[in-house]
Amino acid sequence: MTQRMHQGEVVKLDRGFPLVRLDGDESLVRCEHATALVKGERVRAVIGDRVEVAYPEGHDKAIIERIVPRTRAFVRKDPTERAVPQVLAANFDRVIVAQPLGDVNTRRLERELVLAYETGAAVTVVLTKADLAENDEQVEEVRAQVRALTGPDVETLVVSALDPQSVEAVRELVPPGSMAVLVGKSGVGKSSLVNLLVGADVQETAAVREADGKGRHTTVSREMIEVPGGGRVVDMPGVRGLGLWDADAGIEAAFADVEEAATRCRFRDCKHQDEPGCAVRAAVEAGELAPERWESYRTLKQETAAVRERREQARWMQGEKASGSARACKARRARQAVAAKRRPKER
Repeated sequence: MTQRMHQGEVVKLDRGFPLVRLDGDESLVRCEHATALVKGERVRAVIGDRVEVAYPEGHDKAIIERIVPRTRAFVRKDPTERAVPQVLAANFDRVIVAQPLGDVNTRRLERELVLAYETGAAVTVVLTKADLAENDEQVEEVRAQVRALTGPDVETLVVSALDPQSVEAVRELVPPGSMAVLVGKSGVGKSSLVNLLVGADVQETAAVREADGKGRHTTVSREMIEVPGGGRVVDMPGVRGLGLWDADAGIEAAFADVEEAATRCRFRDCKHQDEPGCAVRAAVEAGELAPERWESYRTLKQETAAVRERREQARWMQGEKASGSARACKARRARQAVAAKRRPKER
């Protein structure tokens, strides 16, 4: 008997069990994955995924039988594996990168921008906790530094709990029918920002230390939250590791100035080391390109190249194992055939 499939959207992930909002009646059902779905490739539904679920008799949870192809995904290298991607969210329209105004981590911001660009979604940087700034001069100085880092194509907003207009500017980034993913390290104020957008304490927040304005990690599950009069926002748990995965396009977008300089090198395959006519090195020496930014670019390119090499090695090893297994099976059949010929015939 064919089971009826119900379609819906994953709105929360908690301890590995997706919560799906079904189309039509808007009911919420806790689900687990079908064995056939996760076997081999270990595919898992993530927040924002469109899925098809069934209700097998005797099960206390619905079963996700199929994940609809994603329009886009936020992907990092799985921190527990050598060369495996980990999808954190799917089918969103914008990535909002949150950094605390009083403690911007430029190295992490560069990495966050690379991963955000890689998704193909719109990207915005939001500087949080501006109400803790010493004065307006500090706010403008930090905003200028971040804009210089992100480039002209990325909007940089400053939000303060004491300034409703700054909160409204962020809310306008999530119009009705859209979804935004909010990323940032623990303690940068993501949960507080969501509460400001919603106008209520829907996300738990930890006490902030007066000395440095930092808080503790509070969000432990990925959850989709409705913004009144707007779309939806996903408050991601604080992600410590941001390993790159297939991030060449994201690096090119995040470091457009470096890429532009590279187009003026004398040799197309210039490694920007000691080749004559290197425009990148010339830009660094002339002060047109910050040495720190060039070093970050090199580090990220080397990292994504290393991940690609490990991935190719893993594929090769899997191919060798499969080939070796096939050879062993063939040899076993040959031995069995020889043994069968040597057995005395039954009378």
